[in-house]
Amino acid sequence: MVNVVVGVGALAPEDVVRVARQGTLVELSSEARQAIAGAREVVDEMAASDTPVYGVSTGFGALATRHIEPALRSQLQKSLIRSHAAGAGPRVENEVVRALMLLRLSTLATGHTGIRLATAEAYASMLNAGLTPVVREYGSLGCSGDLAPLAHCALAIMGEGEVDDHGVLRPAGEALASYGLAPIELAEKEGLSLINGTDGMLGMLVLALHDLRVLLDTADLAAAMSIEGLMGTDRVLAADLQALRPHPGQAASAAHMASLLTGSPIVASHLVGDGRVQDAYSLRCAPQVHGAARDTVDHAATVASRELASAIDNPSVLADGRIESHGNFHGAPVAYVLDFLAIPVADVASMSERRTDRFLDASRSQGLPPFLADDPGVDSGHMIAQYTQAAMVAELKRLAMPASVDSIPSSAMQEDHVSLGWSSARKLRTSVDLLTRVLAIEILTAARGIDLRAPLQPSAATGAAIAVLREHVAGPGPDRYLSPDLEAATELVRSGALLAAAHLSSSRSES
Repeated sequence: MVNVVVGVGALAPEDVVRVARQGTLVELSSEARQAIAGAREVVDEMAASDTPVYGVSTGFGALATRHIEPALRSQLQKSLIRSHAAGAGPRVENEVVRALMLLRLSTLATGHTGIRLATAEAYASMLNAGLTPVVREYGSLGCSGDLAPLAHCALAIMGEGEVDDHGVLRPAGEALASYGLAPIELAEKEGLSLINGTDGMLGMLVLALHDLRVLLDTADLAAAMSIEGLMGTDRVLAADLQALRPHPGQAASAAHMASLLTGSPIVASHLVGDGRVQDAYSLRCAPQVHGAARDTVDHAATVASRELASAIDNPSVLADGRIESHGNFHGAPVAYVLDFLAIPVADVASMSERRTDRFLDASRSQGLPPFLADDPGVDSGHMIAQYTQAAMVAELKRLAMPASVDSIPSSAMQEDHVSLGWSSARKLRTSVDLLTRVLAIEILTAARGIDLRAPLQPSAATGAAIAVLREHVAGPGPDRYLSPDLEAATELVRSGALLAAAHLSSSRSES
């Protein structure tokens, strides 16, 4: 794989995903190296001055009034990291920590932090070695940025704390030595520069956006399969109807669903003689809900792109040589969209569950057996799969309650308003996982319903998705242990395999 080059400008979202999930190597650009060296010269000049400069020659937060003599400044930085590495609870996923470290390195590369080149290179070296600091779930208030999670990463380059070495937990110092890496002795301002950032919440936002683009396309696939399986109509997807309400996401979702249903013999089978006037909302309004979710993702992506182009630290080294304190580390812009995204995720899942429920109700399923059971009464079919789906939807509704409207003052009221963006991000990660599982259950159910419509056949696209599903999950038959089927379908949704099969078949049909 081509290395990700970290320069003075913004990282591309796809590069964050590559480093976080695929282990792509990173390197600092020559321009970034020059910018880092230039800013460090400014910090060194300030450190030699008698004028107190926050983060360079003073304490931190509510203790910023104390001037720190040169002999104690290295200890000051180490103490900052050790005291702030106070996370608790379960470990944070490695992909989140890697994204966090890469984004902190990106800010260091801008030349606005005053870090030394060797310290910046230490982050790149750890990423490239596959050493992931152990970060704990709780500890960040999202202001000043993600202090505790970032401190655990900084602790590791000091040779302290624990790291995950390709699945094995090891003391950081021991792991660094085994890869020929030396611990970093922090100098003036460096500890502060390593922990003042929104990198954790931003990393989780970038990863969630990547996943949600796949999941919203998959939601369209699931809805298209349900339209077929429930003998619905595709007429509501027509472009001229969508143009009456020109939301871009709605048009995209409708066009996608229409493409997936192109040439469907099931849809064609009841064009004449079907006495129903219109389908239920969960079928008819899928483009409106999925489309609104798409538009929300696009808005969040705009915010993410701005944050990726930001240099978050406090104080910051400016181009004219000043070092100024400010509030750019506050996580509100990122926290708001993290909370915002949890709303459409919950709603898309809620609509998916309603479509699943229609398949299982013999009074609404257009001739399918109760609960899609092989022998109703003896077999329960997908009855409890819908219970599982409903439980996850209920949880998603709770997760849609925002964290960013809350605030708990800290640091002796110096930090008297915080964003709680880390909490918003952690909620969203759970929401994305639950949406994946909810859609998997709808697809399992819709595929079973479509199979039971035989000899009628689905479209080429939905049929291709079902064919991939059937490689891992058997078709209709007597009741069996269902949980493994749910897990297998979930992995096919998460990987994008079902969607890829549908798109490949659809593109072949169009050509």
